[in-house]
Amino acid sequence: QVQLVESGGGLVQAGGSLRLSCAASGRTFSSLVMGWFRQAPGKEREFVAVVSRSGGQVAVGDAVEGRCSISRDNAKDLVTLQMSSLKAEDTAVYYCAASNKGGPLPYRIYEFDYWGQGTQVTVSS
Repeated sequence: QVQLVESGGGLVQAGGSLRLSCAASGRTFSSLVMGWFRQAPGKEREFVAVVSRSGGQVAVGDAVEGRCSISRDNAKDLVTLQMSSLKAEDTAVYYCAASNKGGPLPYRIYEFDYWGQGTQVTVSS
């Protein structure tokens, strides 16, 4: 079983930046595709970003395009989400997720097998 623990959330001013981290355990980290999702109050969970097993391929969601980067450190079993130019609409619970899926990078909720508990990010305007 894979355990995922997010950290780095909190209160951030609009226009600021944040870094979220996710520590993984329970499986060989490099065997997992890693991603981030977020869920705002009253809204569906939304894809944010994904990184391939090697870290060589990434994809980000439309809502964060140009403001977001994802990276991973397979030596430390860590995946990081960096966001800048934050807006009030970025306020959400951010979830780390891991996928066993092969082939093209996953980005749908059902393509991810393991989930963290989430970390709250609140952007004040």
